[in-house]
Amino acid sequence: MTDVHTAEQRHRNMAAIRGKNTKPEMRIRSLLHFLGYRFRLHRKDLAGKPDIVLPKYHSAIFVHGCFWHSHDCPYGRVVSATRREFWAKKRKDTVIRDDRNRKELKAAGWKVLTIWECEIKNSKRTEKRIIRFLKGRN
Repeated sequence: MTDVHTAEQRHRNMAAIRGKNTKPEMRIRSLLHFLGYRFRLHRKDLAGKPDIVLPKYHSAIFVHGCFWHSHDCPYGRVVSATRREFWAKKRKDTVIRDDRNRKELKAAGWKVLTIWECEIKNSKRTEKRIIRFLKGRN
């Protein structure tokens, strides 16, 4: 199957994808702020530079895009139409890196929560999950 975009259009699309301050991340930050939690962003001294760090709770939150981090949902199971081997390796390496970062943080005494892009659509469930996590009942 051929790509529906020209090479130039595909390049622009891929270049526009951000690693920080994504819409899902901004929604979680807004929710945390609304709930009264204060946090830090992208702490470079922690493994994986978590998207959100709540030092008071010794907790780190990663907000992952389903495709890029290979979530087991319809969005995460999408297979690239072009350069399949390249994208499969890139996504596999991301999963390995995520696992390593999570283990390093836990070994250092941090609680770690991963919120998937597809989960954010149900804001009430996400809110309850975050509250349970921060109160130590996850």
